[in-house]
Amino acid sequence: MRFLVWLAAGLAGGLLGGMGMGGGTVLIPILTVLCGVPQHLAQSVNLLSFLPMAALSLPVHAKDGLLDARGTLWMILPASVLSFLGAAFVQGVTAGALRVGFGVFLCLLSLYQFAQGVRALRA
Repeated sequence: MRFLVWLAAGLAGGLLGGMGMGGGTVLIPILTVLCGVPQHLAQSVNLLSFLPMAALSLPVHAKDGLLDARGTLWMILPASVLSFLGAAFVQGVTAGALRVGFGVFLCLLSLYQFAQGVRALRA
C-alpha cells in the first residue's frame, strides 16, 4: 500500500510539474502528510525531482512554441546564487518553521489564484 502512495505522489508531482504548475505544491504535502517524510527532506526531494521534469517537459514546450528564451541568462545567474544562499539559510531553520512557511506560501498562492479567477470571470 505504501508503494501506491509513493507512486501517486510521483505521478501527481510529475504531471503538475510537467504542465508548469509546480509539482511541489502537491508533492511536498503528499510526502510530509501521507508518507511521513521530514519537511527538509520533502523539500529536497521536490527540488531534485524538478530536474528530470524540466528536462523532459522543456523540449515539448519549446516544440509547441511556448518557450521564450530571451533574458534566460539574466534569470539563471541570480536564481542560482539565491538558490545556493537559500539552501544554506534553510539549514538553520527548524522543520516546524519551514512547514509553517510553506503552508503560508500555499495559502497566499491560493488567495492569489482565487483573485485571478474572479478577475477573469469579471472580464
